[in-house]
Amino acid sequence: MTILVTGATGAVGRLVVARLVAAGASVRAISRTPATAGLPEQVEVFEGDLEKPETLRAALDGVDRLYLFPVPEAARQVVALAKESGVRRIVVLSSSSVLDTSGDNHSGEYHRAVERAVEQSGLDWTFVRPDEFATNLLWKWGHSIRTEGVVRAPYGNAARVLIHEDDVAAVAATALLTDGHTGQAYVLTGPEAITQADQVRQIAHVLGRPLAFEEITPAQARKAMGRAMPQPVVEMVLGYLADAVDHPPVPKDTVERVTGRPALTFARWVADHAADFAAEQAAGHVADRAPQPTGGAA
Repeated sequence: MTILVTGATGAVGRLVVARLVAAGASVRAISRTPATAGLPEQVEVFEGDLEKPETLRAALDGVDRLYLFPVPEAARQVVALAKESGVRRIVVLSSSSVLDTSGDNHSGEYHRAVERAVEQSGLDWTFVRPDEFATNLLWKWGHSIRTEGVVRAPYGNAARVLIHEDDVAAVAATALLTDGHTGQAYVLTGPEAITQADQVRQIAHVLGRPLAFEEITPAQARKAMGRAMPQPVVEMVLGYLADAVDHPPVPKDTVERVTGRPALTFARWVADHAADFAAEQAAGHVADRAPQPTGGAA
């Protein structure tokens, strides 16, 4: 059995690769720049680009199972090429935002296009639908925590069920390696609903230094967030937060049901990323990671 991982150098993809290697699987990976991919030596790294499906042909040859990072513009071509190459199972990194069928959810429409292409292929599939990634805090709050020791955000009492990226990778790897997951759409959350203000308190506790939370207005947040993400995504995020004040999301036990272990706590995620928040890294710190898929109606 050979497994191809796309998006292999991303926050989740890299962890999927590590888990597959640890399980003794034959693993291939796609990277635009194989020489700098930094993946384990056991992994066969191919040059390729999901936005250019034909560049994946060589990597797909002889592959049984595919971990698919979502690129809706080329999803149908990639899936058709995978089927032609003999792939039998596809595990998709999707988002819980697909559960919002209003038509106004940017993330939902984005990920639904990929799911639809895979579902209609006739291949075995599993959809992994994380709610909001804890890693989003790195680009939302990382800079101000490192440089000022403060977080400015709207809706301080809005609770989220932030998920550790390693839990997403664990579910995806399980679906790739073991049977019994065909036709399943797994909505994933963290194990606890935590308000934004309490998230800051937990970060401060783990880092061992004081941090302040300053609540700003939605209008102020809209302007600040608009510098980092498209306006439809900004409106989606603000909508989730506003709703979560009075209707906090309920954690799901999907991670434990699929993997056999409880989902990792927010405090564990902070500990795993303490270096990303360290004050001494403020000068010359590398750019925060791009936003991960943001979940919705979980």
